[in-house]
Amino acid sequence: MRYIIKLFAILSIFIGITAVSTTQAHAATKFRVVSTKNVAVKPYVRTSAKGNMFNLNGKLPYVSFKTNHYLKNYPRTTWRVTKSRVILRNGVRTQYYYAISSNGKASGWVWHGYLKVKPGTALYSKVYSYAHKQLGKRYVYGAVGPNRFDCSGLSKYVYKKSVNKTLPRTAQSQYNKYKKASTGSRKKGDLVFFGSSKKRITHVGIYVGSGKMIDAQNRGVITEKVASPWWHCVGYSRPATLY
Repeated sequence: MRYIIKLFAILSIFIGITAVSTTQAHAATKFRVVSTKNVAVKPYVRTSAKGNMFNLNGKLPYVSFKTNHYLKNYPRTTWRVTKSRVILRNGVRTQYYYAISSNGKASGWVWHGYLKVKPGTALYSKVYSYAHKQLGKRYVYGAVGPNRFDCSGLSKYVYKKSVNKTLPRTAQSQYNKYKKASTGSRKKGDLVFFGSSKKRITHVGIYVGSGKMIDAQNRGVITEKVASPWWHCVGYSRPATLY
């Protein structure tokens, strides 16, 4: 009987140690999120082919890392960073970015040191950031901001605030003043104009890539397609060199 009691005692100790070890091993895979914040969307490229991208699984504030992509597989990809997160890993605060590929097919969290702002896009990023902040604001004819805009009031406000460029007040004068760009040579940040002809410009938007623009119209400040049926595109102009 004493041997049976001793055997049970030994088994209990072994099971307890195993349970503690398992719990500790499981806990070691979890890391605490210190903070998460949205950031101004900017284009990034990789600095190294060695980095991994992760899904962060678990219930906040504790998460675990699961690799979902390898940067080596994306040598020429442009990434859009939308969030920044600080995570406590082994007692060290480490910053991660949430990045989305330009085609939208890959995304995940990556150590911030593996990405850098895409060269030559710093000024455009400022223009885009200011334009993006105005989304949802009301359209009022003749308004130049900061809470209400008409179309040329928006482009004038964004360029002044972002790159300290003073544009003429009306869409027609903005079109007339600056170097023209074709659809094939257009760049992000160019102004796109609409109307019945080059001498009758009635609307302007800020081109943001992928055939889209940010503009102020009857529905307010929105992002919409340049090739929308209610607009007739006349052309583009380039108020500033952003690249």
